[in-house]
Amino acid sequence: MKPLENYLIVDFSQFLSGPSASLRLADLGARVIKIEKPGTGDICRTLYTSDLIMNGESSVFHTINRNKESFAIDFKQPEELEKLKKLLTKADVVMHNFRPGVMERVGLSYDEVKEINPNIIYAEISGYGTKSKLKDLPGQDLLLQSLTALTWLSGNQEDGPVPMGLSIVDMLAGAHLAQGILAALYRKATHSIGAKVQVSMLESAFDFQFETITTYFNDGGELPLRTKSNNAHAYLGAPYGIYKTENGYLALAMGSIPVLASLLKCDELLQFPENKFELRDEIKNILASHLQTQETQHWLDILEPADIWCAKVLNYKQLFAEEGFQVLNFVQRVEMLDSYTYKTTRCPIRIDGEIFTSGKGSPKLGQDNEQIIKEFIEL
Repeated sequence: MKPLENYLIVDFSQFLSGPSASLRLADLGARVIKIEKPGTGDICRTLYTSDLIMNGESSVFHTINRNKESFAIDFKQPEELEKLKKLLTKADVVMHNFRPGVMERVGLSYDEVKEINPNIIYAEISGYGTKSKLKDLPGQDLLLQSLTALTWLSGNQEDGPVPMGLSIVDMLAGAHLAQGILAALYRKATHSIGAKVQVSMLESAFDFQFETITTYFNDGGELPLRTKSNNAHAYLGAPYGIYKTENGYLALAMGSIPVLASLLKCDELLQFPENKFELRDEIKNILASHLQTQETQHWLDILEPADIWCAKVLNYKQLFAEEGFQVLNFVQRVEMLDSYTYKTTRCPIRIDGEIFTSGKGSPKLGQDNEQIIKEFIEL
């Protein structure tokens, strides 16, 4: 039995942040009913993030909405709203990621839902919270990365701002919402009371930087300074970074420069008896030049037996060929109602050694209307 079996989650959210939270809860056993607009559904169905279209819809929709049901209903219509409220009386969790005020305007605010379901857990993600002057701006990942200084941590010193190559703020906010929901479910189970759980992408992006923000506050207000080359962390000295080799790349984490000098037979590094932070650019330049003289595996064969923290740098094709990836059984094949199948990742959480998989793919728009109406509305 999965931990969240018999819990019902009604999810109004779209795009990535909210659906990533409900995906994790679904993987842990919850039943997730996705509320969608008739005709168009979640905008993510047609928001193509690449040229890949799977079974007529966006690849990202299939990735983030597997293992869910779809209920297409125009809840802006009074009679449809009443049907939806019948469903909400049976829910354990209601969640959304609309801009502040949207749920209030349609009559589904926390207080209104709580009136029909007193112990409900009402969970919401916003872009900027409900009090910020920014609250009506679009809560989009790149904009949040830019507004929260994240773009000044990646890349090299002269690169200008560099965004991360993933929708990281969306995923962080989704993870935080899932954590909040799980905490509220525990309190509900032990004290029989509901909760209102709120997460903003803005605060999630700040929390993601707790290490660097704390350093800034306690380091005289000095802005983080990326190294001129091979940067991987603005607050860490050499050798921390990724270096080109004769045939690829090598990642080096923290380590003693004198030890590296000896192991790598790099005489130029012997002039640095201490790993001083202010010398990191000079040290990295010497390392970068020296490491290009041999292949990646040559350096690994020297460094790994000496317990130096290092790794080869893999692309997807190389990664999926690695035995270390294959033994995890991290890929699962799921199937949609029309028999379309696709490969995707599974839940990363193990409980008592058990991994959680589900063969259920993403839903077609409104595919579960008949069953949901029969089960929850036509009582």
